[in-house]
Amino acid sequence: MIYVLFLVFTLLLTGCGSNANDENKNDKEEAFTIGVIPVQTVGEMETAMDKLQTILTKELNREVTVEVYPDYNGVVEAMNYNKIDMAYFGPLTYVVAHEKSGAKAIITQLIDGEPFYHSYIITHKDSPLNSIDDLVANSKDIDFAFGDINSTSGSLIPSIELKERGVFESEDVNQFKSVRYTGSHDATALAVQNQQVGAGAIDSAIYNQLVDSGKIDGSLFKTIWQSEKLFQYPWAVHKDTDDVTIQKLKDAFLAIEDEEILAAFGASGFTEATDEDYESIRQAAIKQGIINE
Repeated sequence: MIYVLFLVFTLLLTGCGSNANDENKNDKEEAFTIGVIPVQTVGEMETAMDKLQTILTKELNREVTVEVYPDYNGVVEAMNYNKIDMAYFGPLTYVVAHEKSGAKAIITQLIDGEPFYHSYIITHKDSPLNSIDDLVANSKDIDFAFGDINSTSGSLIPSIELKERGVFESEDVNQFKSVRYTGSHDATALAVQNQQVGAGAIDSAIYNQLVDSGKIDGSLFKTIWQSEKLFQYPWAVHKDTDDVTIQKLKDAFLAIEDEEILAAFGASGFTEATDEDYESIRQAAIKQGIINE
């Protein structure tokens, strides 16, 4: 009889332990996960992302984790395979993620009060190049740098411009002395500043932020081409995100005034965004065969 009671007691304890473990497991599963593209090198963004994580954890009243991914495509795939609940995309990676997994843009950043930026082609101040026409005419003598291959301003938009001018098809097929992909905007800026390349493509807002922060010397650069206005980088949620969570996220971002967080994105604030804001980028991606019409 004592043995039977002991066995029952043991089973009850085991069951309670199992339930507790299940509850802990569920708590962990409920963490809200955010993936961020590396607009700058990963180390430069860590402190700002830690602060953002703290703000969103408080506002959502649940654990929030923010991770800067090593490359743009990794964030798209993380959303595609349900590994993250939200992502900070470039416009191009957003339209790809929307096509693949239904990601939905809800917030973007403001630059000097406007949700727009440009693609720049920059060169060193001592370069003989003063325009994109000069770049095209002397392409065979120029080492050219794009950012990440999946970047809107660092690759897609300038590559379309250079393709239309007959000097670029791909990394291997082009009229330049060489073409490289640096992986980030700050790496491109440094490559131009140090004259490791003759010219490079970069996000205008990130370029200005790098100058303002002293990470590059603005007096050493010339901008020889500027694109039309591009709608700023979106924060997009997984297609299954509920409306209450979306509204909490919007409210949290719209209230952010922390200078370190804003500076990480070259931003003056945040504003709401929708999928329709990225139609011009979608058409550019279709034109390049990146997504289907």
